[in-house]
Amino acid sequence: MKISVRNLEPTKAKLTVTIDKEEFDPYLDDARKEIAEQITVPGFRKGHVPGKLVDQRVGFQAVAGEAVNKALPDFYTQALQTKDIHPMAQPDVEVVEMPESASDDTKLKFTATVERRPDFELPDIEGMTIEVEKAEVSDDDIDQRLEALRQRFGTLVSVDRPAAKGDYVNIDLDAQIDGESVDSQEGISYEIGAGNMLDGLDEALDGLSAGEETSFESKLEGGEHEGENALVKVKVNSVKAEELPELDDEFAQEASEFDTLDELKAEIRKNAEADTLGMQATKARDAFIARLEDGLELPVPKGVKADMIKQQLQSKGLTEDDATAEQKKEAEDEVVKQLQDQMVLEALAEKMDVQVAQSDVFNFLASIAQQYGMDPNQFISAIIQNGQIGSAVEEVARSKGLLAGMREVTFTVDGEPIDLSEFLGSDENDAEQGAAEAAVEADESVAAAAAAAAVADTLSADE
Repeated sequence: MKISVRNLEPTKAKLTVTIDKEEFDPYLDDARKEIAEQITVPGFRKGHVPGKLVDQRVGFQAVAGEAVNKALPDFYTQALQTKDIHPMAQPDVEVVEMPESASDDTKLKFTATVERRPDFELPDIEGMTIEVEKAEVSDDDIDQRLEALRQRFGTLVSVDRPAAKGDYVNIDLDAQIDGESVDSQEGISYEIGAGNMLDGLDEALDGLSAGEETSFESKLEGGEHEGENALVKVKVNSVKAEELPELDDEFAQEASEFDTLDELKAEIRKNAEADTLGMQATKARDAFIARLEDGLELPVPKGVKADMIKQQLQSKGLTEDDATAEQKKEAEDEVVKQLQDQMVLEALAEKMDVQVAQSDVFNFLASIAQQYGMDPNQFISAIIQNGQIGSAVEEVARSKGLLAGMREVTFTVDGEPIDLSEFLGSDENDAEQGAAEAAVEADESVAAAAAAAAVADTLSADE
């Protein structure tokens, strides 16, 4: 096999692969055997038809086409490994030449254009020391937790005044196009300021009292007339405000097992302080990745980036046409960061010679299935059937590489080493480190998890 590589961009390469006849012949033979199982030739048992007769019966081109379909993935993978190319997307493959008959000595030749991981050199992490910002519990943290608990015990009460941001209203909506009603709903409960319905609704409701109505223009978000402009009439049936309990001993007794508010606050602080080690692990992770990327040129594949930006916007209910420049910039920054982290962690996993066992992958997928309350075996089968097991393997490798790399580093806070072994585990128990990985990667956006979650959503919807 002869392989040549032309780098079209730092993140795109075109491979030209030429296969010798003796390398391609076994695929032709296998194709003939498979076809022989499917055809009937008088005088021969099914599956025992000679190769020459198979060529005559179905045509050599049909045999060669079947052989090429089986051969290309194998030779493409070999070419990537030989040239140390790490693909980040599916290739664009074109067959340039192939034999036209069994006696034709023309070699199989194909090209594969693929977006790839750029070349870069990771820093040596042996003996590395990284200073981490200290994770502390502030009075504001305690106040926020206490306020969240207070809101859980809030109640809605009717008010005789104009509606304002934060109020809950019961409304009727009627969307009209050219004077004809195209969609109407009654008795909808909506929090003013939530911004999760129609553009302009919050502004229209602000200042309206129960029994009053108004109209505004907006683009419809769904249904048969999705994307069309409509005149929306809105009527307010009732206005309610959230009434929160007073922060006193009586609230503490209602919301907890404690008798006084001071005791409740002390317990909240205790729990918050117990969470600081996990926060410290997250800060250490971020600082570690930042150190790995420091000074590196990390261009990202243009096609992959464009696809992920589109997906990012869609996850927020936006298209590239209606997203603002600021929203597009935010999505692009998130995607670039995600891709750069992914590339660096993949390189780290290779450098650390991380090995991924089947149990590692199944534990990873089982943890996602658990989040969705699904049967792990059913979920894993769906992942395999959807062809996403490879993404899961890659994500597990990145996670294991991250943990292995962090174990080689000394993390300090105010110059003093900190012990993160509770979250980083050891080489022997990587497969059991689901909780540790969850803590270290609490807000990590990973393509594999997203793909797996998409399967979970689909299965849940089917059920």
